[in-house]
Amino acid sequence: MNKVRAIDLVERARSLGPLIAREADEIERTRRLTPVVVIALIENGLYRALLPQSLGGAEAPIEIFMQMLEEIAKADASTAWCLGQCSVCAMIAASLDHDTAQEIFNTAPGILAWGAIAHEARAVDGGYRVTARWDFASGSRQASWLGAHVRINGSDGTPRRNADGSAEVRTILFPASSATLHDVWQAIGLAGTGTDSYEVSDLFIPERFTAFRDVPSALRETGPLYRIGTGASFSLGFAAVSLGVARATLDAAIALARAKHPSLAAGAMRDNGAVQGLIGRTEGDWRAARAYLYATAQAMWRELSATGEFSAAHRSAVRLAATWTIHQSAKVVDTAYHMAGATAVFRKHPFERRFRDMHAIAQQIQARDSHYEDVGKAILAGN
Repeated sequence: MNKVRAIDLVERARSLGPLIAREADEIERTRRLTPVVVIALIENGLYRALLPQSLGGAEAPIEIFMQMLEEIAKADASTAWCLGQCSVCAMIAASLDHDTAQEIFNTAPGILAWGAIAHEARAVDGGYRVTARWDFASGSRQASWLGAHVRINGSDGTPRRNADGSAEVRTILFPASSATLHDVWQAIGLAGTGTDSYEVSDLFIPERFTAFRDVPSALRETGPLYRIGTGASFSLGFAAVSLGVARATLDAAIALARAKHPSLAAGAMRDNGAVQGLIGRTEGDWRAARAYLYATAQAMWRELSATGEFSAAHRSAVRLAATWTIHQSAKVVDTAYHMAGATAVFRKHPFERRFRDMHAIAQQIQARDSHYEDVGKAILAGN
């Protein structure tokens, strides 16, 4: 596969916007990314944004990845969500031996997806055996490989433990053809992600197709990107998706206000002082959220590049910025939706789907209110 340069990713994403926007209705209807969109993402190397350069990936700085997703999200949130999910999954390549990573990511289409941590795998000669079903596998319908995060039991069934006493958890990887996918994603928003369930029965996983996720000592790649880990990368990426959805929704409200005349007596919306003030305040809210998220990512990246350490303070700062940004983006979308009045409820206008998509994003783990509690606890402890 052709090597991708990080510097090109944002412009490539922006150039694909019109194509993805044209396909958005079909993506929504079929609850899958359309083949033409998947091919365009692959051909432009966007799935390889966070893949190591040693494998022909871009190994992009996290800010470039965020900007890429933000651009795609302006056209369609489901496409951006799948791209973000599968791009972060590809970071596991940094913990695999080179030949194994080559087999997974450099055999077309080279896309990996996974779901939430659940279940156990049993150690056997040469690897592990597992029978399980996992949920929330965004992007699984495009993936050639699937993964899962499982607790490891020894051959006698006894749970294996790390040195600190915690359960040993590994990420197992297997061809998508080895699993049965269950079409369960009937959701109010992000409908096109195909975030389905997948299941395997007595599947053997060779040792080399397992890895320790987000364990610095297990990394085979030295770049700062892989010190961030997948958890924080998901948070920053999906917060950027929320910004893109909010930007597109607010832009649609601005365009509507410029053109709409609610009644002959009321005059044009653009001349209404209340509408003008609301747009001004909402624009400020969006710009503030974006500035905060990117400033946090930039500060973290500078220090990480200098020290090689992704500290607890970095993790807390990213969690707070990402959570707050998603919530602020939802407020922007709500304001734009209500500003549009009755126009917003019709599927032919660019409000209704984005409203549903945004509120689906706000229900995900990256936007949990409990993150504020975690950060507040750390602040009060003086950390």
